[in-house]
Amino acid sequence: MTHLADQIIMLLAVLLLVGVLSTKFSTRFGMPALVLFIAVGMVLSHFVYFNNASLTQIAGIFALVVILFEGGMQTSMKDIRPIMAPALSLATVGVLLTTAIVGVFAKFILGVPWAESLLFGAIVGSTDAAAVFSVLGGKNIDKRLTSTLEAESGSNDPMAVFLTVSLIEWIQHPDTAIWSLLLSFVWEMGIGLLLGIIIGKLAAYLINRINLDSTGLYPVMAIGFAVLTYGLTAMVHGSGLLAVYVIGLTLGNSELMYHRTIMNFNHGFAWMMQIAMFILLGLLVFPQELSNIAWDGLLLSVILMVIARPAGVFISLLFAKFSFREKTLISWAGLRGAVPIVLATYPLLAGLPQGRLFFNVVFFVVLTSAVIQGTTISPLASRLKLVGREEAGQPSLMELVALGKTDSEFNHIGIQPSMPIAGMQIAELGLPDDILFTAIIRDKNIVTPHGNTVIQAGDTVYVLSPKSKRDEMRAIFRSGKGKAAQAETT
Repeated sequence: MTHLADQIIMLLAVLLLVGVLSTKFSTRFGMPALVLFIAVGMVLSHFVYFNNASLTQIAGIFALVVILFEGGMQTSMKDIRPIMAPALSLATVGVLLTTAIVGVFAKFILGVPWAESLLFGAIVGSTDAAAVFSVLGGKNIDKRLTSTLEAESGSNDPMAVFLTVSLIEWIQHPDTAIWSLLLSFVWEMGIGLLLGIIIGKLAAYLINRINLDSTGLYPVMAIGFAVLTYGLTAMVHGSGLLAVYVIGLTLGNSELMYHRTIMNFNHGFAWMMQIAMFILLGLLVFPQELSNIAWDGLLLSVILMVIARPAGVFISLLFAKFSFREKTLISWAGLRGAVPIVLATYPLLAGLPQGRLFFNVVFFVVLTSAVIQGTTISPLASRLKLVGREEAGQPSLMELVALGKTDSEFNHIGIQPSMPIAGMQIAELGLPDDILFTAIIRDKNIVTPHGNTVIQAGDTVYVLSPKSKRDEMRAIFRSGKGKAAQAETT
């Protein structure tokens, strides 16, 4: 038994390392890393028999929670606020139209009843956050378009899940009333949005207030809140995935003291979950079965990419202020990934006769979408002249590093132009004796702080202070005055 455990651990280590190294190839060829992860799983399926759809679904949902949470935290409300309406239109109307169009073609190509064909359309109807975030993250595509696509991919999963679950229920219970399904949709979306905001505000408050001995515990706490949000929302029959994306948005756009630490952890954890999820999904498919549906899958994939997705985009963005070229790129950048494959396990677990057929066809559609669209998004953006200028990443407003069990902590603070402290000398701030500016990073150079040093917008200031004076330190950066300076002015 010990020998078997050692072999499993060795296999997991190899899989992680292969997964990490494969990202170099995916970046070079411009395709989502999921393709290589899935390929690893498919190769392993020749040596390891794995046919547990239930375990795969659980792992997939947990991975989606982590990925959506990280995607939400990366998304700036400033960027998505102007494009919120078109993104929501794509996430709802666009998914419905894509579902309907693909469903009509699936009826005749796969030869299944209408309800089942629409179910197939619902499964592949949404874009995938993991694929979109990973592909667009390294591209210099116009920020307005990437924000639209990321907001759509983060918010359209609940629509696809709702349609998939509702259609399965309708197939199993044909007497289900349509109006009850519509009420259920409103409830799921409303509760998901509400709980995501409420728990997000609570999480931000607790993360900023609680003093933990190790900085590394704060990311674990944040992930815990994300999983809790999904669980609580699902228990009251709300949209757990929407709630997770919303709590990510809420935390990511809050003044979070450990923002960068949490983001770095989430980024690595999300990659690890992607590797595990896609390898499991690759193990669940049997390559010899794909050859039987290759032509059907390829035809449906082409229909999805060149008919259904463009129709959904152009109709749902009919009144949006996007040019024809921008709508064309949005149409082509509708990548499919983990969400459709995870949703394809639902018919399997529900025992539908077409469950295995759907899983294999969806798998084929996702692979072709990732390979063809993923590798051509950047060249198409360049041809359409929709490449934006490079923007330097903004430092987080405040970032703390707890110093073990001491009462002190390091904080590095990005100075924004709107801060009163910008343009002031350090001596003018009236800093308490136990709040020290230890270093300033300016234009990639280190500046040693002195009393006559002027704080400039764009600086990153490193501060050593007691945990008990965290609020006072924040007040200095908000007002430009410490208590001593405030007392002098009064």
